[in-house]
Amino acid sequence: MGENEPTVPSPSQQDKKMAYHKVNADQRAQGHSPYLDNDELQATALELEWDMEKELEEPGFDHFRLDGAVQHHLGNSQSPDLDLEPIQPSSSPKGRFQRLQEDPDYISHYTRQAPKSNRWNFFQILKVFCTALILFIFGILIGYYARKKCPSPSPSQEPNNAHIYHEILKEIKAEHIQQIYRDLLQFPREDDVDIAMKILLQWRSQGLEDVQLVNYSVLLDLPGSSSNTVTLKNSGECFYPSGQQCNTETKTLHSRDLLYSYAAYSAKGTLEAELVDVQYGTVADLIRIQAITNVTKKIALLKLGQSPLLYKLSLLEDAGFGGVLLYVDPCDLPKTTDLTDKAFMVSLNGGGDPSTPGYASIDGSYRQNRLNLTTLLVQPISAVLAKKLISLPDNTVQKDRCIPLQWPASGKKIISLNIQSVTTYKTISNVIGYLKGAIFPDRYVIVGSHHNSLNTYSGQEWASSTAVITAFIQALTMKVKKGWRPDRTIVLCSWGGTLFGNIGSYEWAEDLKRVLQRNVVAYISLHNPVTGNSTLHPVASPSLQQLATESQSFQCVEKTRCPGSNVSSVQIQGDSDYFINHLGVPVTQFSYENIKTSENSSFLSEALFPVHTTKTEELDPSFSLHETIAKLTGQVTLQIANEPVLPFNALDIALEVQNSLKGDEVDIPQLLAVASRLRDTAELFQSDEMRPANDPKERAPIRVRMLNDVLQSLEKSFLIHRTPPGLYRQHKHLTKMKHATKKCQQQPPPLEGFY
Repeated sequence: MGENEPTVPSPSQQDKKMAYHKVNADQRAQGHSPYLDNDELQATALELEWDMEKELEEPGFDHFRLDGAVQHHLGNSQSPDLDLEPIQPSSSPKGRFQRLQEDPDYISHYTRQAPKSNRWNFFQILKVFCTALILFIFGILIGYYARKKCPSPSPSQEPNNAHIYHEILKEIKAEHIQQIYRDLLQFPREDDVDIAMKILLQWRSQGLEDVQLVNYSVLLDLPGSSSNTVTLKNSGECFYPSGQQCNTETKTLHSRDLLYSYAAYSAKGTLEAELVDVQYGTVADLIRIQAITNVTKKIALLKLGQSPLLYKLSLLEDAGFGGVLLYVDPCDLPKTTDLTDKAFMVSLNGGGDPSTPGYASIDGSYRQNRLNLTTLLVQPISAVLAKKLISLPDNTVQKDRCIPLQWPASGKKIISLNIQSVTTYKTISNVIGYLKGAIFPDRYVIVGSHHNSLNTYSGQEWASSTAVITAFIQALTMKVKKGWRPDRTIVLCSWGGTLFGNIGSYEWAEDLKRVLQRNVVAYISLHNPVTGNSTLHPVASPSLQQLATESQSFQCVEKTRCPGSNVSSVQIQGDSDYFINHLGVPVTQFSYENIKTSENSSFLSEALFPVHTTKTEELDPSFSLHETIAKLTGQVTLQIANEPVLPFNALDIALEVQNSLKGDEVDIPQLLAVASRLRDTAELFQSDEMRPANDPKERAPIRVRMLNDVLQSLEKSFLIHRTPPGLYRQHKHLTKMKHATKKCQQQPPPLEGFY
């Protein structure tokens, strides 16, 4: 063939050419791109087809693969599923396409090696697979026997919990608490925000990094410019609440104490009326009084104690009284305490900011105009003034026996009560610190103290509370710096506004109510840890009574003198109120007192007497009592924060309910039967669920988490709503059932309905 002769394609080449045209046409049809329909591109494609024909005739065509070409076109096409089945040339000049007819799936695989190489690869893969399988089996056998011989590391770590607790608590020392206490007293009497900021800086200096200052603008009822007075209309004598006569000299003497001897959120004004002795203001007392006289708009002489103050005031208000003089009977106080000439402060606020009842005082909240929380004019007075009003001699002790104060059989007195206080909005601050948990960061153990609020005369009890929690923080952070973390998050709080009705804790909890309902495990209170030096007074919710008892035993190992105090279930005063009575969170508190633990005496703490700077150091000069309270509080906190299974006792809850019913005057067999079934269920729960979970070999993480959720929610089942003012949850158990027994005739409602 000559060089200039035109080349005529052979029939086989024409077949190939048609096949390539079909591929290009199919791709243009599927792509729907006008760019692919360009004439120049068609001419270029034709030239490439001829070049490919020449390339097919080259000797090295055995290495040509269709997958490269196909993939190139696929990259620019909208549809990846090209129909390549028609590309089956019937002949080839050199036999290079013969395997396309032998294997129809060849093109769909894009690439395929020669039959020999396929066989070689199959044997290679099989050999590698068998080798890997043998090594895997040997690995399982070696791991099984190694695990059998070596002990599991998790159980060996658990006994170290007690050692960790000991290392942390041994850093809490009396001299450290005393130094912190004295540093706090150096703070000048400043605004609540300033005190809170200094506490925040102190906690940060101890090593607690995550600390916040949370402020709320709330409505407070503060003393006026002059003291309230009580005037006898018969003689014209005027008295201050302490019992001192109204004159210039006594006004300047302890003027701060005189100003702060008042009832916050009382009604204001002047009332002249007859004085009526109602003793403790119980239902029986009121029935007796109303049977002999008309009490409308009269002034009641009321003793503090036996039942909550707010509940008694609600009864007096419903009866029609116009005012109340409130005092503490000397016979209800311990012999070591002489407060007969001291007036005191009380708050008539059930809890939180009065202008935002039930919701948080944050920006944008609706403010209600609630200047007074009662229609009664309420004034606290000293026992000395109460004796003068009753016309009793000062000496009421005969032969070592205290005679309670009581109105004589005959006698009638008209008095004039003048109350002036000022309601205003102020900012109160909470200090909130977080020590994040390593395993359960979404479960919170809250430890709460309180700090000074707006220059009140509450003495230095707030400094004791803050010093104890600061010493505990110091011990915790020393361990954290060494790499330790609690399993659950520990939240450390110093509340503001406590004296005016636990305002700081209420507002913070109302602001975060949904989160706290779901995540809070327990609340440990440090409200007034040392108010006496004779009796250790541990108080706990039913589910935490056993833990509080065990914590005392632990401290007995550390000290030669064991406290040996029984854990009480009477209501805890202070900022724990919202957590236990609104969130159903179990609460515990340790404190030293001089008053014997009883249901009646617990309500005497509602009176806030003026305690001066040296009083705390007189009660505990070595601060050993503060150290004991700090270690007991720390022990309980660490156990709740670190034990895999929460150390709560369901059986104690059932026993509390059963014991309350047994003391009821009206014996209803159906209720006792329900309480008995509750006890049986609690015993079964502890034996079948809690006991196995405490064994590390049977401690499945999912099962433990479910069990802890149940334990965390136990006391929430005993919450009730719209309770009488001042009645707490421990008393609600008994009171609610007593009222329910009157309506219960045939079939008792479910147990949850009573709480």
